[in-house]
Amino acid sequence: MSDSPSLALIRRVYESRMAPEVTQEVMAPDLVWDITPGFPNSGVYHGWDSVAKDFFGTPMPNIASFGAVPEEFYADDEGHVFVFGHYHAETKAGDKADVRFIHLWTVRDGKAISMRQAADSHVLQEALKG
Repeated sequence: MSDSPSLALIRRVYESRMAPEVTQEVMAPDLVWDITPGFPNSGVYHGWDSVAKDFFGTPMPNIASFGAVPEEFYADDEGHVFVFGHYHAETKAGDKADVRFIHLWTVRDGKAISMRQAADSHVLQEALKG
């Protein structure tokens, strides 16, 4: 089965590892980015510029490396794409954590207009304690 256009668009974001040229093309200017309370840098961000600067641009304390690893993609006929996966994090002390997530994306007119995250923030918070 081939990917729907919405699913292919979101898969491209993960495959590019959030490459600036991809995010600039894919993210809507008025994107809403909603991160689970308790997660580092949690909150609701409005616009890709804010996401890039205030979410991704703010270092997570004690984290040496962090990345999203998608495992499964699902899409409906309404422009929603569900991504199940895990974050892989390594602390500056060398501790590792794999944190489950689900991302719910909404795509309209070929652009991502929202991303809502639910993640096991407790696991990450425990890893950050060292």
